[in-house]
Amino acid sequence: MRGGLASFDERLARQFTVEGYDTTIYTFSLQYPGFLFPGTTQYSSEPAPTDLKIKKCINSINPLNWIVVGNELRRMKPDLVVVRYWLPLMGPCLGSILRLIKKNRFTKVVCIADNVIPHEKRFGDKPFTRYFVKPVDAFVTMSAKVKKDLLQFTNKPAQQVVHPLYDNFGEALSKEEARKKLELPVNEKIILFFGFIRKYKGLDLLLEAMNDERIRAANIKLLIAGEFYEKREEYDAIIEKLKLHPQLLLRTDFIADSEVRYYLSAADFVIQPYRNATQSGVTPLAYHFEKPMLVTNVGGLPDLVPDKKVGVITEPNPKAIADGLLELYALGEDHFLPYLKEEKKKYSWHKLAEALTQS
Repeated sequence: MRGGLASFDERLARQFTVEGYDTTIYTFSLQYPGFLFPGTTQYSSEPAPTDLKIKKCINSINPLNWIVVGNELRRMKPDLVVVRYWLPLMGPCLGSILRLIKKNRFTKVVCIADNVIPHEKRFGDKPFTRYFVKPVDAFVTMSAKVKKDLLQFTNKPAQQVVHPLYDNFGEALSKEEARKKLELPVNEKIILFFGFIRKYKGLDLLLEAMNDERIRAANIKLLIAGEFYEKREEYDAIIEKLKLHPQLLLRTDFIADSEVRYYLSAADFVIQPYRNATQSGVTPLAYHFEKPMLVTNVGGLPDLVPDKKVGVITEPNPKAIADGLLELYALGEDHFLPYLKEEKKKYSWHKLAEALTQS
């Protein structure tokens, strides 16, 4: 599988292995039915990891499959099952598998809850989540908001752990080297919007901020790197209406893992103009590559980005975002670097593994 969740799970599996655990990833043979998947493909074009045991066997929409997988894990009697929960659509599948596992009266189930209340609400969200949480023994969240949201569904033990660094994409490159690799202008001011493009991530707000006369005068370019996970016509219309083409560098295909470090290394700053959020995997990615950030004052984002130290915090509107962009450049990259180096020490995979095994 491709995407941030898959990369996270692979990195976590490596941490468990380093710490002496016999670790296997049970992943999806079918994650989303084609008509529900917003991108081009659910699968990575890169080779599967050779250092991990990965079993592709879970079909998210086939109840007979859930019985097979659940019974297999029940008989295996693992000490610990770690399960991700990010979307209520997965509640029936994962909740059914976990119920069967728990029949062995031995295995402990701990959930990493990315989202409990989804960004885009749909029919069935609450009953699916209630069904899922029942067989779970404990929860680990990566934001205070998700931990609070859990209280709507369960009073089971929950602890908050900082999202670890995405240190599995390689080391940073010089800005010049990265820009040459991506065929970007070497001496321009370039900010980065990175990741899947969805409504809640606020790219439209950032595009409107790029229309600010001060941003145009400063000749700041916006690099958009990520695949559209919704219809792109709304964004194209904004770009056309505001005549933003000269200010944009568009790389709106899926960014493979092997390319990630080039995009992060090429940017001056990483911009997260979200309308709402729990936490973001882009934040620990920026920390790893020591890139200052702009984040909006929503969800758990401000908790991870000390204002004026590792970035700036703004309100989620175009004027405030434009102000924040100018403040980043006024302070300069060197201002943030000592704080980034110190703050990133908190983002440990060992701490997450420890929380999961001791929950």
